[in-house]
Amino acid sequence: MPRTAIIALAALVGAGYANAEETTVTMRLLQKTGIGEKIGTIKAEDTKHGTLFTPDLSGLTPGLHGFHVHQNAACGVAKKDGKTVPGLAAGGHYAPNGAANHAGPYGSGHLGDLPALYVDTQGKSNQPVLAPRLKVSDLHKRSLMIHDGGDNYADEPQKLGGGGPRLACGVVK
Repeated sequence: MPRTAIIALAALVGAGYANAEETTVTMRLLQKTGIGEKIGTIKAEDTKHGTLFTPDLSGLTPGLHGFHVHQNAACGVAKKDGKTVPGLAAGGHYAPNGAANHAGPYGSGHLGDLPALYVDTQGKSNQPVLAPRLKVSDLHKRSLMIHDGGDNYADEPQKLGGGGPRLACGVVK
């Protein structure tokens, strides 16, 4: 194959990924008084199928954990009904389309609904998840939130998928 053909082919193959964006978010445990120790990172990268989130986390409780993009670029405490809530400064689930419901990563609800993260019996999470409706550019100036407990992607029988308290958070720059 002539050299010019190889260069042209390489340019065509790379063109689909030329605008691909990625970012790495440092995740920290949440405490009653604020932000705690670092538990690892989550890499987010654009793919032709959506945003791929690849966690490299440890120190979490085993099982499934709700995982979301939250509205604000903050992870600190805030007050709700007179009580201090860890991670509440992150606001609610990212929903630029005004969706009021929690419908999972493939539904038409909050854009910030992500696939649940799996944590193994050693407290580690490294299994990637794909969010088909998101681009990395949607994440800027927002936060990633891990909730204690699973997520059924519905508002019934409990609001917001029935997940537990906010467990860990990271600000996307």
